[in-house]
Amino acid sequence: MSTSLFRVSESAGRRLVARAALEGTSSTALLDRLIREGVDQLEHPGIVFRGPLHDRRAALAAGPDVWEVVARLLELDGPVERRIAVLSWQSDLQSRKIRTALAYARDYGMEIGARIGRNRQAAEAIQRDEPM
Repeated sequence: MSTSLFRVSESAGRRLVARAALEGTSSTALLDRLIREGVDQLEHPGIVFRGPLHDRRAALAAGPDVWEVVARLLELDGPVERRIAVLSWQSDLQSRKIRTALAYARDYGMEIGARIGRNRQAAEAIQRDEPM
């Protein structure tokens, strides 16, 4: 899809160009990221995005990354609701926020699963005292 279909105000265009230059990326790449992340945030209230351009990740607003919540839930035993209750008690994360993370993970399971896998590999390498 071409961005030439969209018109932005002169002020928004200047801000977009300035921010893209600051980040060392193109206006088109920045606009693409902003649209994807913005739509995801609208579809999943309570989700924000963090990290550098090359490693953006979904996170709970004022909370941990989504992959961290999901990884911890996978480590617990029992039905999902019990695991949510245990994690909420252990972490002081409200069960509502845990469910927000799970809802995002349901829609983006491949992304979350890949990040969990990379983290596990890194942790195993550290335990073996190997360079990553």
